[in-house]
Amino acid sequence: MNDLEQDVLRAKENDDALADLIGANRAFILRCASETVHRYITDSDDEWSVALMAFTEAVRDFEGGKGSFRGFAALVIKRRVLDYLRSQSRCDELAVTPEAFDGSLDEDTAGGVELRVQQRMAEESRAALDDTSERARAEIEAMQEILKGYGFSFFDLAESSPKTEKTKRSCGAAIRTLLAAAALLAKMRLAHLLPIKELSDASGVVRKILERHRKYIIAGTEILDGDYPILAGYLSYVKEGGTE
Repeated sequence: MNDLEQDVLRAKENDDALADLIGANRAFILRCASETVHRYITDSDDEWSVALMAFTEAVRDFEGGKGSFRGFAALVIKRRVLDYLRSQSRCDELAVTPEAFDGSLDEDTAGGVELRVQQRMAEESRAALDDTSERARAEIEAMQEILKGYGFSFFDLAESSPKTEKTKRSCGAAIRTLLAAAALLAKMRLAHLLPIKELSDASGVVRKILERHRKYIIAGTEILDGDYPILAGYLSYVKEGGTE
């Protein structure tokens, strides 16, 4: 039994140990959620909460000596996140038709209309979700090819994303500076490296933050400078100059 699995067994009985385990595996949990939904997930997304609960469930249910914990946890996270997405795509709301407001529907007719409206809404919701998922998948695949040139993967972003509002503002300032400075942007793309010193001088962001969140800043810049409307939606705070 390896060290991780020993930590998991301790966490089954001790909440402090569980909290430590979650902290140590935060990037792993985010990566599993991101890979499941095919888009970048942060701890401000609902999928993070679902994945976190799934990870805790995996800890509680894991039995030592029966395979890899991470493999087991990844499977549980994937199942729970997919269950959540399916629940979101269903139309469980009570359908209200125009006729319901003027009292022109009797109970039997209203029931039939309500069922048809619910079915149509559910179909439209599923179609919209499928279309969005396909477009998001295409954007991620295209971005993967770009980021490959920089030596990292789209799903590595979970580890390098800013965790505090202050750091997020700093990363946003760095991205805005790159987008506004054609020479810096060209230098980054030519060398496939973030021009740390020049960017720090131009943006006022300290080098330590630029180095720590290099992948996030590069990806954010490429997304906002390209045609990636779905991914860009998660970076709207950059153009607004604030935080989400």
